[in-house]
Amino acid sequence: MAKKGDMLYAWTNDAEIKKKAELGGAVTSLWKYALESKLVDAVLVITKGVDLYDAKPVIITDPAKLKDTAGSLHCGTLLLPKLVKKYLNGAFDKKIGVTVKGCDMMAFYELAKRKQINLDNIIMIGVNCGGSVSPVMARKMITDKFGVDPETVHKEEIDKGQFIIEYEGGHKGISMDELEEAGYGRRSNCRRCKLKVPRQADLACGNWGVIGDKAGKATFVEVCSEKGASLLNGAVKSGILATEAANPKGLEIRGKVEGAMLKLGDKWRKKDFERLGEGKERLKKIMAETARCIKCYGCIDQCPICYCVDCTTKNPAYVPPGYLPVNFMFHLIRYAHIADSCVNCGQCEEVCPAEIPNALFMHAQQVELEKMFGHVPGVNMELPLLALVEEKEERSRLHNTGSDMIYENVFNPVPK
Repeated sequence: MAKKGDMLYAWTNDAEIKKKAELGGAVTSLWKYALESKLVDAVLVITKGVDLYDAKPVIITDPAKLKDTAGSLHCGTLLLPKLVKKYLNGAFDKKIGVTVKGCDMMAFYELAKRKQINLDNIIMIGVNCGGSVSPVMARKMITDKFGVDPETVHKEEIDKGQFIIEYEGGHKGISMDELEEAGYGRRSNCRRCKLKVPRQADLACGNWGVIGDKAGKATFVEVCSEKGASLLNGAVKSGILATEAANPKGLEIRGKVEGAMLKLGDKWRKKDFERLGEGKERLKKIMAETARCIKCYGCIDQCPICYCVDCTTKNPAYVPPGYLPVNFMFHLIRYAHIADSCVNCGQCEEVCPAEIPNALFMHAQQVELEKMFGHVPGVNMELPLLALVEEKEERSRLHNTGSDMIYENVFNPVPK
């Protein structure tokens, strides 16, 4: 019986999943067992849309359909927790299984702190993530650097430090370092990320550390919670999944891969943050870049930290409506609201039509606050330094007292 802390190799015994899955099909099999056993009511996963550059979220309730979602999409840049909040009632009335990257997992925790998601009803299977490539960048990179028509590519992967494509007539890989130094490669927030193995999920899965006769045929599984152990043990008992202890050499290799990825994250943080400057220099750069803002609210709609019923940026007392460029107070409100809890998911930058590097600005501030106060967002249920109370109750208090203090005053608490 597996228990929290165990490191295993796992692979499917399901013939249909085995045909389509990568790396042994363990994740797909775990979800199939979860649905069949009623551990969850539905599974939220990402699958291929019109092509491999188009990732779309799907809700699966029929276990037989899970095989069609097998495999990875490195050009899928969606963030799932906000979808659970907006369209699945925050999992307050359903049990949901979700496959998560590190940033998904962190966003789930941050929304749960704000009482927008019920983590008790969510099972998370985390997947190791070296980063993702935006669909537009992927097409441009494959055309310019690989010399290949992106329409002919039928598979892509990131492996051993390379971006590798398979296309009609061949396959080709180029070093990610070479691509990124030339301005291609992973999204900027992914380069800075230092959460490559999502251990705060219930299970952390991937291919790092799978060696020997199981290489390419099994998934490395780290059991991270009792909930994860129960799911894994149930799947093994049902016969859909097989496991064995991870090879000790594989554990060492996995650690080295993770360590290398973390060093790479440090390198890009240093490069990006130094280029942004400090103090007034940084402020001037942010003001210049955000002057292109058209106030489309895409960044707010996608941000997992922005959830307010009444957004202060829509209050004419703070941000006068009908003016472009938008008053800089619009951005200051956002920074003040979420800078301590930014999970560097990159969604604010991904959707910005003005191509403002929002993720860089947010992440740079979050890291500075982390240095000052020690709070790391998204890794547990610890509240940030200035913790929001439940918003509906707080709005009522503000209305009744006339106060404009949205935060609890820890030194002189406002009576309710």
